[in-house]
Amino acid sequence: MRSLVVGGAGFIGSHLVDQLVLRGPVTIYDNLSIGCREFVAQHIEAGRVRLVQADCLDLAALCAAMPGHDAVFHLSANPEARWGLDNTRFDLEQGTIATYNVLEAMRRTEVQRIVFSSSGTVYGDVATPVPEDFGPSLPISLYGASKLASEGLLSAFSHCFGLKVWIFRFGNVMGPRGTHGAALDFVKKLERDPTRLEVLGDGEQRKPYLHVSDCVAGILFGFDHADDALNYFNLGPPDATAVKDIAHIVIEEMGLAGARIEFTGGQRGWPGDVPRSFLQPDKLAALGFRVRYSSDQAVRLAVRDLVREWKARGFK
Repeated sequence: MRSLVVGGAGFIGSHLVDQLVLRGPVTIYDNLSIGCREFVAQHIEAGRVRLVQADCLDLAALCAAMPGHDAVFHLSANPEARWGLDNTRFDLEQGTIATYNVLEAMRRTEVQRIVFSSSGTVYGDVATPVPEDFGPSLPISLYGASKLASEGLLSAFSHCFGLKVWIFRFGNVMGPRGTHGAALDFVKKLERDPTRLEVLGDGEQRKPYLHVSDCVAGILFGFDHADDALNYFNLGPPDATAVKDIAHIVIEEMGLAGARIEFTGGQRGWPGDVPRSFLQPDKLAALGFRVRYSSDQAVRLAVRDLVREWKARGFK
């Protein structure tokens, strides 16, 4: 199988590339604004991967890179939901318009299969466990809105032009090569001041954390075992972890037992933050897939790797 991975030099994308190279040649399409060439350098040097450094907003470049591939894995997006508060076009461009461009390039070049990384944020502020058929979906962040809009485009292109689609609504993905997220923010804050850690909100925000290895395994399992024209799945553990617990784990793994935690207060960390999120991964379970790690286990493993990596980089 010849795979095109949009955003393939990023956090999740590079882990997916590690597995896709076992199935055949891979092309990575990435502007390297967030992704890192070093994440996939070993595959490039071995000739298993071709890197196209270009932006998803460049439709002509996408059309040039697209022909000859059997499947597209589209993981490119704004990696941090809060950024949309400062630039309200960011999720529109890097999420919705980027997805349209990928789909239009596929239509023009007759590539028929696409896997899309969506998010549990499409469901909005729902404190109870959410199944895949929950509705109406009313996201409360611009990031979630862009993901929901992208899902709409994927459905429309599937029906209008015969594309086969796999949509995966992730929990909060963590693991080695992480480039964003609460745990990494905590590591950076504690490197600057080892005596205190500011945590946005009241620390009771609770979300499902998914280890990146389980994320990639779930994507490929769903891709291999689901064969509808439009396939959509929740991908995450059925449990969740509180932000305050992540803070304690980071302090422990960094060996900073004396650091105090200071909460800014309020139910949400920022406008658009969903304080409670729980996914029901029923559809993948029905196909026979379950994650290996609980949310707490995923956090512990990921934090340990993040601390090790950032120590090796000198916390830069």
